[in-house]
Amino acid sequence: MSILNLGIVAHVDAGKTSLTERLLFDAGVIDRLGSVDAGSTQTDTLELERRRGITIKTAVATFGIGALTVNLIDTPGHPDFIAEVERALRVLDGAVLVISAVEGVQAQTRVLLRTLDRLRVPTLLFVNKTDRTGADPDRAIAPITGAVPMWRDRGEALAEHDDKALAAYLAGEPAPDGVLGRLTAQARIRPAYRGSAITGAGIAELTAGIAAHLPRAAGDPGGPLRGTVFKIDRDHAAYVRMFSGTVRVRDRINDEKVTAIDDGRRGHVRAGEIGRLHGVRGLRIGDTIGARHETTAAVFAPPTMETTVEPVRREQRHELHAALTRLGEQDPLINLRLDAESRQLSVSLYGEVQKEVIESTLAEEYGIAVAFGETVTIHRERPAGTGRAGAVIGRDGNPHQATLELLVEPGEGLEVALAVPVEHIPMYVYKTVAGFQDAVTRYVRDAFTRGGPHGWDVGDARVTVTRCGYVSPNSTAGDFKRLVPELIARALREAGTVVCEPMNRFAIEGPADALAATLGALPRFAAIPDPPAVEGRRFTVGGLVPAARTTALERALPGLTHGEGVLEATFDGYRPVPAPAAPR
Repeated sequence: MSILNLGIVAHVDAGKTSLTERLLFDAGVIDRLGSVDAGSTQTDTLELERRRGITIKTAVATFGIGALTVNLIDTPGHPDFIAEVERALRVLDGAVLVISAVEGVQAQTRVLLRTLDRLRVPTLLFVNKTDRTGADPDRAIAPITGAVPMWRDRGEALAEHDDKALAAYLAGEPAPDGVLGRLTAQARIRPAYRGSAITGAGIAELTAGIAAHLPRAAGDPGGPLRGTVFKIDRDHAAYVRMFSGTVRVRDRINDEKVTAIDDGRRGHVRAGEIGRLHGVRGLRIGDTIGARHETTAAVFAPPTMETTVEPVRREQRHELHAALTRLGEQDPLINLRLDAESRQLSVSLYGEVQKEVIESTLAEEYGIAVAFGETVTIHRERPAGTGRAGAVIGRDGNPHQATLELLVEPGEGLEVALAVPVEHIPMYVYKTVAGFQDAVTRYVRDAFTRGGPHGWDVGDARVTVTRCGYVSPNSTAGDFKRLVPELIARALREAGTVVCEPMNRFAIEGPADALAATLGALPRFAAIPDPPAVEGRRFTVGGLVPAARTTALERALPGLTHGEGVLEATFDGYRPVPAPAAPR
């Protein structure tokens, strides 16, 4: 059986969910077409999605194209829910990028194009809404490198990317069979189709292109177990894409038993397949099943905003914490934070729409009315130097049955290393050295999210376990789990930390006569521009701008550029700033 795990991605309102609905309808999976406006689509199952007419959570549906089974993953288009898109991109064999034939390439379209390029995801383009007034498919794909319009002769386009296709083109012959699919699978070109998800025009051609040109899922069902969790349901079921091996009902994952797969409809999920696992409630988004393997670094910016949240009825504080914990399991980037001193709850955000969604979800699903505080920019702390802290069983008031010493120093991302003999590790608890290292990494990550000396999450640190000890059989995983945050806090105080703010790299394009006004305004937004370039009647200028000021710059741009300016911004990292205290 051939399998294709296919993602549908787009800028919000380009018609992504409508296309998903049309593909399912034409394949006979649903017996009538739903409507985004009417809130009756198959994949927007949340009441909030139906009411707002936007996709909030990634949805998975399956349909067939002949002998090909397609697992269709519909992702959100709104930038506030970009984390959902990131998780989906990690498990795809191919993608369809939907573009409006009227609006053309929009801001989120550019972000997605760059990401698909970086991850080398084979992609087809579907220029949607050709039935609308002002539709122009040729204009819509003109800015996209490698776009090959399938409604025109494509010999010249293929010749630019393949020697055999070039020879055929020069000889006046059609391109050799298989060239289009091979170049698409290599992510060197993007076949473009046009039509309307609403009327069904062009869908048959797109469907044929999906089957003909996108690569099938690979992997050995009998190989070592390797999979990735990319979605957690409200009932704690885990969606996993298997890359190798087979997971069966009653198999154990992290000491938990798989009790059912796909609500009991299947007995296993094999390499290349997507399955919904029940019973493994400890799994989290991004977790690896089976053998550890390299993971792709984050492809989108982390959330850069944070707000406090309080229940309107104070007696619901405990319920609120539990509800937000559940929501955090479904979306780890919500990043629930509880201040140790004030007991104030905070959540991280991509934008105000996400805040409204959290508020509605808490009210409708959990019966908790909440009030949010002011939205502030999330800063991050990095170790400024080196700090060391340790504790020995039975000494200096250590209440834990664990001996541990941690060295914390500056690094990139989070790295946890072991510098202790194997015989000092409680193997009867963690089974393997890798299991111990993975567990300590989780403990350290949790400790860093509790905040450094200034109250912000800690990142870009290397932590080395320089001493370890235990007393068998008394020492447990809980002893090490409770000891790590205490040692991390002490080591960070010794090392000191630098507070950093998130920065975006921006690119502005506009009319040449607006360059002076644009450059003159950039300092108001604390932006640091690179030298600008002028070509013909257009200018481009790039640079860095604090993430907190990016939205204000975007709002000011139309007035600076006669309404013709376009801004793109991507997360670039963190820059040290004077240390603001975290909100309490």
